[in-house]
Amino acid sequence: MRRLSTPLTALVVACLTGCASLAPTLVLPPAPLAASWPAGAAPSSAATDSAPQATAPADIEWRAFVTDARLRGTLELALLNNRDLRVAVLNIERARAQYRITRSAALPEIGATAAASRQRSPATAGGVAGGGSSSTQYGIELGLAAYELDFFGRVRSLSESAMQSFFAVEENRRSTQIGLVAEVASAWLTLAADSQRLELARSTLTSSRASYELTRRTQALGGASGLALAQAQTTVDAARVEVARYASQTVRDRNALELLVGAPLADPLLPATLTEDASLLVEVPAGLPAEVLQRRPDVLAAERLLRAANADIGAARAALFPSITLTAAAGTQSSSLGDLFSAGSGAWSFAPRIDLAIFDGGRRRANVQLTEAQQAIEVANYEKTLQVAFREVADALAERSTLAEQLDAQRSLTEATQRSYTLSDALFKNGASSYLAVLDAQRQLYAARQASISLRLSEQSNRITLYRVLGGG
Repeated sequence: MRRLSTPLTALVVACLTGCASLAPTLVLPPAPLAASWPAGAAPSSAATDSAPQATAPADIEWRAFVTDARLRGTLELALLNNRDLRVAVLNIERARAQYRITRSAALPEIGATAAASRQRSPATAGGVAGGGSSSTQYGIELGLAAYELDFFGRVRSLSESAMQSFFAVEENRRSTQIGLVAEVASAWLTLAADSQRLELARSTLTSSRASYELTRRTQALGGASGLALAQAQTTVDAARVEVARYASQTVRDRNALELLVGAPLADPLLPATLTEDASLLVEVPAGLPAEVLQRRPDVLAAERLLRAANADIGAARAALFPSITLTAAAGTQSSSLGDLFSAGSGAWSFAPRIDLAIFDGGRRRANVQLTEAQQAIEVANYEKTLQVAFREVADALAERSTLAEQLDAQRSLTEATQRSYTLSDALFKNGASSYLAVLDAQRQLYAARQASISLRLSEQSNRITLYRVLGGG
């Protein structure tokens, strides 16, 4: 008996702890990316003195990234009220509950029952006449119901799959929050740009009306032709169209922003004009693209789903082997309630069970093939997610590399068109030039100012895009 004690102890320990999982060892595939960023999109092109140094974008909290107090207040309101983010948080709660349900299968389920029954036998039973009888039975029982001994790691693999799926949902929540910050900031900046365009259109309308009145008085005195008056009228009407268009556009921009925020916005949170420092520039950390991108939430979520699919293979393989379950109970039974805990009233039962599939039409093996195919799909999804992330960062860096030059050229162009308009207007007022030259210069100046606003919006939006595509925190 002593010789058997050690193997018996090992068997009991194996029954309680289970064996190793049958899931294959997961090795992440090499990132299908170029060894470096494309030419013209080097990380140094995005670095500035104002960018947080030696800090990965994924570690930059959005409040440190956004510098405008009004935009920061808008983002705080959005994080509290946006319904998409709220759904993402609730999905985490659902995934956590699902993981707990799956994890509980690894532990025995123990329950207690108390029962009482009373029955009466008929006066004639089995053809023998006699008096009827009644009996009463009481019982209390503590039992273990169908506990699976996880010899082949099926339950453990299912638990691992549920845990990795839960982590993936958490990463999706982070990705949703980063995307929400970027969307709200972009919508806020768009509203700021359109508000500035509206103010530009209104100021143009005011100056056009002033020029029209001057031309009308000059024409009444015989100093201007009817053509000049008609041309002045066209500038007024064109400016009126622009004012009406941008007035409508700003209302739509505000509606879109409030939809993202999930609540009405107070006027103090709305932008009056497009500033040049609503956010900081984000520095792209040094290193290979794969190292930079593997901290993005969507990449991490894809990796978690790959690990979950790998664990599902282990569960499917374990289903090919026998499953052993234990059912046991212990308690007391008595025909009298007072004798329920008396000596000799104890009762117990023990019912081990082993299930082995003899023929199932290939269903279990097909299930293994199904999980292996799903894992291959998740590998492809993981690689594609990395490729998409690489392209997004490369595109944002490529745009950033020329924005400074575009802004400088546009600034010079606007100043030149301003001088051209000033000189044309002076020549017209002195009778040395026609109003057509003034009209042409005014249109060029208006277009240059509009282009300046659009370019500043592009520069600010590029900062937001870089923050998002680099997985900013």
